[in-house]
Amino acid sequence: MGSLTSPACMGVIALYQIGATKHVPEPPLPLLDADKVDASKEAYEKLSVGDAFIGFVSYGVTMLLAAAGGPRRHVSHPWLPRALAVKAAFDAAQAAKLTVDQWTKHRAFCSWCLTAAGATFAVIPAVIPELRASLRK
Repeated sequence: MGSLTSPACMGVIALYQIGATKHVPEPPLPLLDADKVDASKEAYEKLSVGDAFIGFVSYGVTMLLAAAGGPRRHVSHPWLPRALAVKAAFDAAQAAKLTVDQWTKHRAFCSWCLTAAGATFAVIPAVIPELRASLRK
């Protein structure tokens, strides 16, 4: 589920980053300013493209790893759950870094980014049982 929620959030941000929307919709809460965060210099520093597009591709790889191999893949392809666990850990570390960066660099948060980060963190406990099963083989 987290692997589907996060790219959906990236899609909303990506529309803003390419100019298809003039504003990222957010709840009117203190400390939320997605426009400030998602239009920042840091949001475009890798490959000169909005970071939502990079996130979308990255989450696509995570989804592919989660979907590949069938229900008994921990037996037939034990490297798949292991690769998924490593990728999920990488995603969580990146989400944590970007969340901290939002506050330390912009003094604001993007609710879509926070939702994506939360969904990313939720993937970690979901991959552990299959990882354990693959390591038993």
